[in-house]
Amino acid sequence: MRPDVKINDISLFTLGWLRESVDFPTPQSQTNTIVVPGRNAPIRYTEALGSISYQPREFTILLSMLGSRTQFDAKVAEVVNCFAGRLCKVICSDTPQVYAIGTIEVEPAYDPLTGKGQLTLSCEDGDSYLYHVKETVVTKSGSGIVTLSNDYMPVVPVVETTGETALAWRVGEEEFRKSVSAGTWEFPEMELQAGENQLTVTTDGMTTFRYREGRL
Repeated sequence: MRPDVKINDISLFTLGWLRESVDFPTPQSQTNTIVVPGRNAPIRYTEALGSISYQPREFTILLSMLGSRTQFDAKVAEVVNCFAGRLCKVICSDTPQVYAIGTIEVEPAYDPLTGKGQLTLSCEDGDSYLYHVKETVVTKSGSGIVTLSNDYMPVVPVVETTGETALAWRVGEEEFRKSVSAGTWEFPEMELQAGENQLTVTTDGMTTFRYREGRL
C-alpha cells in the first residue's frame, strides 16, 4: 500500500503528492504543581483532580513532487486553498482507523536544480487525542446488563431510548441512577473510562448508546 494522507477525506496522493515522512509525537501531559513551604513534595494538581489533561498535539507531514516550477506552484495553490489555516481531519494510511483534528499550516519549498518540490504541513494546536473513525454504537433490547468497551479517552455516550427506561451504573465507589422517558439523553456523570464499563438497563423498549472513542 502506497503511503498516503487524507485531509478532510481528500487523498493528497491523488492531488499529485508523495508522502515522505510523518511525525506524530505523543502529546505531553499538563503538569501543574505548586511548592508549599515546609512540604517535601509539591502539590500536583494533575493527580489531585483525579484525571490527566494533555497539551495540544503537534504533528508534521512532509510531501514531495517532481516537476516544473509551474506545476509545483499549481499543486501548492490547490493544497493551500483547500486546507491552509483551516481546522482539518487528518488520516494517515498507516493508521486508517483513527484521525487527528487540528489547524493546518503550509510551507512550500522548490529546488530548480533538481526539479523537486516539497510541501510541509504542520499543526501546533491539534486535539490531544486521536479519534476513532467509526463511531461506537451499542444497542440493547429490553432489560439487562450492557457492557460498553472504551479506548483510553474518557467519553460520555449519547443515550437513545424508545420508552420509559431506568439506568444504573457505578463510577468508582459512587452509584448513579436515572429514569428517563423516550428520547435522546446525555449524562455528564456517565463518563466511560478505559476498558469495560457496565450499566444496568430496565425497559421494555430499545436503548442505544453512541460514542466516539479516542486514544493518544
